[in-house]
Amino acid sequence: MSISPVFTCLGGGHGLYQTLLAARHARAGHINAVVTVADDGGSSGRLRRELGMIPPGDLRMALSALTHDSEEGRLWRSTLQHRFKGNGAMAGHAVGNLILAGLSEEAGGMQQALDVLAKWTRSNGRVIPVCNEPLEIEADVAGLDDDPRVLRSVRGQVAVATTPGTVRRVRILPGDPPVNSAAIAAIMNADVVTVGPGSWFSSVIPHLLVPDVVTALNETTAQVVVILNLSPEAGETQGFTTERHMHLLSQHAPGLHVDHFLADNYLTATPGERRHLQRTAERVGGAIAYMDVRTIREDGSATNTHDPEKLAAALMTLSGSG
Repeated sequence: MSISPVFTCLGGGHGLYQTLLAARHARAGHINAVVTVADDGGSSGRLRRELGMIPPGDLRMALSALTHDSEEGRLWRSTLQHRFKGNGAMAGHAVGNLILAGLSEEAGGMQQALDVLAKWTRSNGRVIPVCNEPLEIEADVAGLDDDPRVLRSVRGQVAVATTPGTVRRVRILPGDPPVNSAAIAAIMNADVVTVGPGSWFSSVIPHLLVPDVVTALNETTAQVVVILNLSPEAGETQGFTTERHMHLLSQHAPGLHVDHFLADNYLTATPGERRHLQRTAERVGGAIAYMDVRTIREDGSATNTHDPEKLAAALMTLSGSG
């Protein structure tokens, strides 16, 4: 593998942001961010509803993670992430979302807008929507009825992420959307492909519900690494075990092949539990690795955030480049 490997990172939100920073620390020759497009909350949701566009929020965050490492690049990063305050029509909108909304109309589409903005920000990589149309998440949820066996349908990313019930399964609407060809090319031409971390049902699994994405993950020569969350996501996967997180991938994408699951070695698992997790990983053709990837505060306490430098070292080791 090249000493400057090509990274393609699948996800959305803060989890993808940290992974992209890790790819930069790994001195990747090129970085692709393949981003979910199902957000329907906040500024993204408002623009999606008003303009019928792909929700820009996760795309903006990924782009901000890749801005050039210079004073100008850092200004771009903070500007893209800046949110207007107040109580008027602009309140809550992120500057980057509005730029992408305008550019997508002027340039002829969201991918074109992202590529133009990447040039302006001297980006270290390319941001790619997984699909060129907005998707919707729908979930089967238990615990919303007096009878715990009854499953209720909940629709929308925000509704799924905040449901008081237990999510059993999710799907995307439309069910077999046309994939962005650039996303497939990014997976096929990578040396390392990462999936996660992030909100499992709304940022990670939606990628695996696009059939062409699973086919590409199975056919690529890249090392495919699933980065496990450091803790269950409040709301979505509250109370879910590490094994349950791993099982959900194969449940939603039968036939998926994964090379590695990356867990933090802070995980308190007995030798017996680790053997069980290894067997779970083997069901999708992979193995589970435990490495130090967690950010530690100055007082020595652990956080629930991946440390980009530690994550970069772990990914390079797993890919054979470390």
